[in-house]
Amino acid sequence: MPFQIPENLHPNCAPVVWLLGTWQGNGRGDYPTIEPYQYGQELVFQQDGRPFLHYFARSWVIDENGDKVREAAQETGFLRCLDDGKLELLLAHNTGFAEIWYGVAAEGKIELHTAGVSYTETAKEVTAGHRLYGNVEGDLLYAYDMEAMGQEMQPHLWARLQRA
Repeated sequence: MPFQIPENLHPNCAPVVWLLGTWQGNGRGDYPTIEPYQYGQELVFQQDGRPFLHYFARSWVIDENGDKVREAAQETGFLRCLDDGKLELLLAHNTGFAEIWYGVAAEGKIELHTAGVSYTETAKEVTAGHRLYGNVEGDLLYAYDMEAMGQEMQPHLWARLQRA
């Protein structure tokens, strides 16, 4: 699907402009504290000319046929674009935790690490994360490694999404 760069794009957002729009696809989740599962997902990245992108993601658990079983995680936040491809990401999750991330974008790749995680008293304990996003053959591929529930940092989610 063709992609057009917005005329009002802030120059600091140039390294992440390829994210703009809506992405949909499927992924997999696994972690020692849960049963492995498959999910469908939609990500939306928007901009308004200032040096950040607004981000929203929602997902749903699917069965082996790709049919929706139930709603799953949602997250929203802001990807703040600084000079030289440096990034700050603020995220809030429906499951009761919020994160601050730092990272860098270059040549169709984004890598982020948590700088801090806070969670409500009813949320599962999430203590750290690592995210990779990549523009691979026009698709959005990502992987999310997590440190939570007393477990070491390890793979948790990965997906391949197409521009809608």
